[in-house]
Amino acid sequence: MSNSSSISHFLLLSLADTQQLQLLYFCLFLGISLAALLSNGLIISAVACSHHLHSPMFFFLLNLALSDLGCICTTVPKAMHNSLWDTRDISYTGCAAQVFLIFFFLGSEFSLLTITCYDHYMSICKPLHYRTLLGSRACAHMAAAAWASGFLYSLLHTANTFSLPLCQGNALGQVFCEIPQILKLSCSKSYLRELGLLVVTGSLSLCCFVFIVFSYVQIFRAVLRIPSEQGRNKAFSTCLPHLAMVSLFLSTAIFAYLKPPLISSPSLDLGLSVLYSVVPPALNPLIYSLRNQEIKAAVWALMTGGFQEH
Repeated sequence: MSNSSSISHFLLLSLADTQQLQLLYFCLFLGISLAALLSNGLIISAVACSHHLHSPMFFFLLNLALSDLGCICTTVPKAMHNSLWDTRDISYTGCAAQVFLIFFFLGSEFSLLTITCYDHYMSICKPLHYRTLLGSRACAHMAAAAWASGFLYSLLHTANTFSLPLCQGNALGQVFCEIPQILKLSCSKSYLRELGLLVVTGSLSLCCFVFIVFSYVQIFRAVLRIPSEQGRNKAFSTCLPHLAMVSLFLSTAIFAYLKPPLISSPSLDLGLSVLYSVVPPALNPLIYSLRNQEIKAAVWALMTGGFQEH
């Protein structure tokens, strides 16, 4: 019987059986990662360099873009490396680091999504109190709380998972290190402790989702009272994509971590992991920013200004 101390590496899931398909997946992941890096990088630069974007909404958007970059850089490069070199290995330490970073960035991202919803609620439903309640200091504190909660959440789950004895081999049914896959290797009832933590985390996330839905009910009621059709369309174009992405992110993450083992399969696990860890970071810039005229103008000014300098 082996345990976690004797495992020096894990074997990740192979995306395909042939080298040609492995290269195809490499190109697909490369395209996704480059698109995410470029779009999120442009948003971060535009918000940082444009003084007229120094408002609560764009400050939280900058933080969201940073978490998106972290998500992409944590999961995709290793999958690309394994596809290109036709390997499956990841070191024990590398696996622990990957779990920590995934939970850190995804936990922070969901906290930031919740804060973004609160920002939308205050700007539409309580416009007279918006600047008072969302001053620069309050925004900094909320962003710091989001990152701190992600860090504590990640530290707790990573320490608890990698303290479990593992005796069911070292093969993971996923392209990156994921806690449910590691729990399958455990030979101790202690894994129930981590399952309990996941249930508590899922419940807290569900509470945040209920808060988001309740906030959007109030937002939509306020929007429908706006006399201008253009104003209503602008509000809906801002809120509906955010709500759709929160729903996708939360539903796939909770289902991936809390689904019954009987309905687990490599293809289903892979699809769910891509939906909550790769798709949102790649699509968030399009959903939150490129639909916003101020961001588009700032990005265009940044690009043309850069070209003029050269």
